[in-house]
Order: sequence, then C-alpha cells, then structure tokens
Amino acid sequence: MLDFDFLCGRETPSVAGIINPGAEGFQKLFFGQEEIAIPVHSTIEAACAAHPTADVFINFASFRSAAASSKLALKQPTIRVVAIIAEGVPESDTKELISYARSNNKVVIGPATVGGIQAGAFKIGDTAGTIDNIIQCKLYRPGSVGFVSKSGGMSNELYNTIARVTDGIYEGIAIGGDVFPGSTLSDHVLRFNNIPQIKMIVVLGELGGRDEYSLVEALKSGKISKPVCAWVSGTCARLFKSEVQFGHAGAKSGGEMESAQAKNQALKDAGAVVPTSFESFEASIKETYEKLAEEGKITPVKEITPPQIPEDLNSAIKSGKVRAPTHIISTISDDRGEEPCYAGVPMSTIVEKGMGVGDVISLLWFKRSLPRYCTQFIEICIMLCADHGPCVSGAHNTIVTARAGKDLVSSLVSGLLTIGPRFGGAVDDAARYFKDAYDRKLSPYEFVESMKKKGIRVPGIGHRIKRGDNRDKRVELLQLFARTHFPSTKYMEYAVEVETYTLSKANNLVMNVDGAIGTLFLDLLAGSGMFTKQEIDEIVNIGYLNGLFVLARSIGLIGHTFDQKRLKQPLYRHPWEDVLYTK
Repeated sequence: MLDFDFLCGRETPSVAGIINPGAEGFQKLFFGQEEIAIPVHSTIEAACAAHPTADVFINFASFRSAAASSKLALKQPTIRVVAIIAEGVPESDTKELISYARSNNKVVIGPATVGGIQAGAFKIGDTAGTIDNIIQCKLYRPGSVGFVSKSGGMSNELYNTIARVTDGIYEGIAIGGDVFPGSTLSDHVLRFNNIPQIKMIVVLGELGGRDEYSLVEALKSGKISKPVCAWVSGTCARLFKSEVQFGHAGAKSGGEMESAQAKNQALKDAGAVVPTSFESFEASIKETYEKLAEEGKITPVKEITPPQIPEDLNSAIKSGKVRAPTHIISTISDDRGEEPCYAGVPMSTIVEKGMGVGDVISLLWFKRSLPRYCTQFIEICIMLCADHGPCVSGAHNTIVTARAGKDLVSSLVSGLLTIGPRFGGAVDDAARYFKDAYDRKLSPYEFVESMKKKGIRVPGIGHRIKRGDNRDKRVELLQLFARTHFPSTKYMEYAVEVETYTLSKANNLVMNVDGAIGTLFLDLLAGSGMFTKQEIDEIVNIGYLNGLFVLARSIGLIGHTFDQKRLKQPLYRHPWEDVLYTK
C-alpha cells in the first residue's frame, strides 16, 4: 500500500496508523526511499481518536474475530468504510454488519475481498498484485473506467485487460465472493455513475446469487446513464451433469435465474454491453471506449512516467544486484541452517558424541576440537573455581544485591564486576608474566627480582591463608592431572621453581590457583600442538584465561543468589562494630 502511494506521487502515506491489539508504539516501513514510522495502536478507539481524518478501516483479522472488530470500527464516528479481507466470516455476522452499516450510512466491502483501488490515489488491501503488475495496468494514474467485480483474482485480470484497450481505470472494487457481500455490484455501479471522472463502467459478475438483477433493475429504471460493459462468468457450469461449487462461497447456482446465462441475458436486455463469451469481453470494452472517445465524451489521459520504486535490500541481494557490507562477523557459531552449529559442528553431533562443557568451550573459544585431556582440564578448572565461599568480594557483592531484592542477572553482574587484577584477573597476568620469563630464559631469581624492582607482585604467587606446609589442594589436583595427562608441563615446572625461590623468602608466597591455571593453560596450548606461537600469544593477550574464571565463578555466584532467595534473607546492613569511625 505504501509502495503504491509512492508510485502515485503522494507526498504523504495513505496509511495513518496500524491497530495491533495489545501493542503500542511505531512500526518502521519504507515510503519510497524514506524510512518512516507508522503509529501502532492497541485499540480501534485509540486509533480513531489519534487519526480523526482516517475514514477507511481495513480489517486483516481472521474470520474468527473479523466480525466483532468490524462492528466496533463501524461504531466509530470517523469510520465510513470497512473492508473485510477474511474469508469464512459466519453469514449471520455478515448480515448483522450489513444491516448496521446501511442503517448508519456506512459501507462494508467484503468479506472475502482483496480490497479496492483508486488509481493514482491509494489502494486498500492486496488488490492489483505486484508493483510490476500495477505499473503494467497503469494504476499509478487515474483513467476513465469504473470497475467492480466479485472476484479479487479476476479483478487483477480485468485491470490488465482494461489498461490494454482504454486509458485505464479510475476506481476498482472487488466486493468479495461470499453469499452475502457487504456491498453489491449495483451499489458501486450507482456510485460510479455519480463520479464525473468515470465515463464508462465495467462489471464482472459470476453465477450464483441474484445481485446482478439489482443492476438490471437500475439499468431499466434509467438510474445509470453511463455505458456498462458486463459479463457474468460461470457459463461452463451447464457442461457439468451435477451442480458445481466454484471458488467462491456465492459462486453456486441455485436455479435457472442464478445461472450465468440467465444473468447475462437479463443484463443485455436491460441495455448493458454483454459479449457472447469472456474471450470477447475485451473487444466489447474496447469498442465502447473508442465510441466514447469519438463522441468526445472521453479525453484520453496523458501518459506519465511513474517514479522508480526502490528495491528492498534483501531482494536485491538475493537477485545479485547489489553487494551490501555486513556489520558483524561471527566465526564461532551459525544458527541459519536446520540446527545451530558451534564452529561448524552441528548441535546434534555434539549431543550424539557425548561432548561436554569443555568441548563446547573449545569449539566456541578456540574454534577447534581439542583432545579429551584438554577439554577435561578445562572442566576441572571450572569445577575448582566455581566458588570460594561467601566472603570473597564477588560472592559478598552478589549476596548483598540478592538480599536487596534484585533479580538474578543484577545479582550475578554485581559479583562479576569485582573480578579484576586483585580477584580472578590474576590468571591472565600469571600466564603473561610466567610465559615472558620462561621464553626469555630468566632464572627464578632473575624473574622474581626483576618484578620486585618494577614494584610488581608476581601474579599467581602468594596466598592469604595457604602456606608452604599447607598447600592449596586445588593446585595439587591440577598439577597431578597435568603431570599424568599433558605431553609437556614446562611452564608449570618453571612456576614450581619460582615458587621454591619465593618460599625461601616467605612461607605464604606459595603458588595459588591462579598461577596453576595460568601456567598449565600455557602448557595445554603449547603441548597440544594445535596452536601456533602467534595464536598462543593472542589467546593470552586477549584474556581467555580470565574468561575461564568468569565462567566458572558465575556458577557459584548464581548459587549464592538462589541461596539468599531461598532463605528469604532480609536487606543486608553492615554492622557498626565492623566499621572504624574516625575523623
């Protein structure tokens, strides 16, 4: 509809607003090259109040709710026309709508209509088909012909026919193929007769019902002064031995009077131009038009060139007409196919092969399937770092936030925000500094003393509680696993040598879990043979190891959130006696 508006040269869209029950806001749509925002309203009343000049209501609702919403629209003082697209609206509901509309001087088009079109102005519904068809039928500017049909599909055919042999249509309506249409053929023909721009009228009826006879009576009584070319389709029905139901609910002959032959004859007798067959309908329209042109009653419309409708980007890309740069690159996952893939591995394969969390991390983080000992080590790190009690800063923040009544995500994030150089982030630093020292072949003495001169504590060394004679059990477990499964543990063994030197200085300068994970991850990367030296440097510099700690600790922080919620703990307030008040 908006593309048609633009094609016709409208400066503003014909669509004032959209009604979507339960939704409000705006919907972005294109009006030519310009992107516009059409208001979205949750109720019919709100839409009518916001757009008092909009007088046509197009109902795209299903047959289940079309009648009720159409009735509500008809009750709005600003609405004059209601077009009902749905097929299958109960006939009793349709009759009630028709009665209400007529008694209130309003018009119902449909049900089962594709809508209508005023050439060069606007269109309602899906009528007239594609933009290419609209241009071929010259609907972007008004002609001299008024057209009305029961069939929406056949109206598209006749738009094309009329455009070939006349200067085109001024207005076209498909009233719908139900047994009880909201407006009749004669309703629109009589209306066309009063529109000065319309010089001739084309009518396409069909077998079934008696609507065409009201048109016959109007012709006989002289209410219609303009030439009418008419054809009632369905003459082939007599070729069948039994009664035939055609596409529309109303296209079913209920007796001789409702047959296509009888109605065609009645229209012809009343003065309409009726051909001998549908094939000759075009010739009849052409002859009528040319006669009016010769008599000077029609001045053929001067042809214009319509503006070019910009092609949508997606269709242009598919047709190979344009190349559009992307804005985001993803090399780790793809959900466009039948199932999501992690680094090219389908989800079903991950499940069928019994892959674990470590395998998923190796695919999403490293874009390759690492050996089982590598993924098992990753899983052990996650398990060992999942939580470290309620007193560490991350858990404390999470607990306080949860007790303040905040949601899971807020509580989790408040804890994660404490992760940094002093808490968790030391894993990355341990890997960086130990790798640099080992690769430069520094002795433990040279490494530690050089760090001391720079005023930097050796990351991965030192613990608040653990001592040389009371080592961190997690560190021992990681070292045991690595010595058993890793092809090489050169970085870890170097860290052990550094620990021996630092313990000679102080009993608490023991290797902690950050140092163990950091150096062992270096051994994993270097010993697996699956990473180049450049890739290892990049992984360390980007901060993959910190990511492992963040992932692991999220498990514990989520647990603390649930724990506080389950225990229904009140808002936390720090005790006065634990604060030093001083001037």
